[in-house]
Amino acid sequence: MLRALIALALLGFGLPVLADGVDVGKPSSVRNLVPAGALENQATQEYSQLKRQAAARHALGPDDHPQVRRLRAIAARMIPFVDRFNPRARQWQWEVNLIGSKQVNAFCMPGGKIAVYTGILDTLKLTDDEVAIVMGHEIAHALREHARARMAKNQMTQLGANLLGELVGGGRYSGAFQLGGNLLSLKFSRDDEAEADVVGLDLAARAGFDPRAGISLWQKMAAANSRAPLEFLSTHPAGDHRIKEIEKHLPEVMPLYAKARQAN
Repeated sequence: MLRALIALALLGFGLPVLADGVDVGKPSSVRNLVPAGALENQATQEYSQLKRQAAARHALGPDDHPQVRRLRAIAARMIPFVDRFNPRARQWQWEVNLIGSKQVNAFCMPGGKIAVYTGILDTLKLTDDEVAIVMGHEIAHALREHARARMAKNQMTQLGANLLGELVGGGRYSGAFQLGGNLLSLKFSRDDEAEADVVGLDLAARAGFDPRAGISLWQKMAAANSRAPLEFLSTHPAGDHRIKEIEKHLPEVMPLYAKARQAN
């Protein structure tokens, strides 16, 4: 904590600082019970189906749409840094698409399949920095394999807690679980959401987007939700605590942002 505070102080005086970014530890070992490749294949199939359905409704943003170009440009700046949190992500076939819908929503499926709904852009009037925070958060879920871990935990609950030690212990049953359900219907835990916030800040900062936009983003979310309940907040709990957690990690990521700005 002291090092982070010193780094922020140096940044304020315009002095160079060195920072490694955030440290969120290793991903949950439970995720190893679900084969990553199979889950990513399932995500690709669901994503393709979503695109077909959107195209049939004339709701899939064309490649030359200004917002599509904007989203892909923002993602292109962050993707080079994903291997810090998941080396396998280097081989992912990343996609970014815009879905025409009033839903205030966005997601990134396992394997790097990103979709952003026009509702979140239009309702919140997002700046590029705020889009980067949203996208970084969703990318972080994929990088940290939260869906994979959540699916494993759900199946363990069905099998019974008495199998937990045996399954996780020696890893002999790694990849033995079957896939099923809809990835878009998975709900992440508060710990997953908090971790995605932190990793997303790191990604955005390394790409040269202001991580302080995380604060304005969630302030906008809260204001919009007070006018009409947002679907996004049903799976992404908001509140003062979330903003305080973002503020707590700013000293770790602001030097990354400063370094990225100096490089451009």
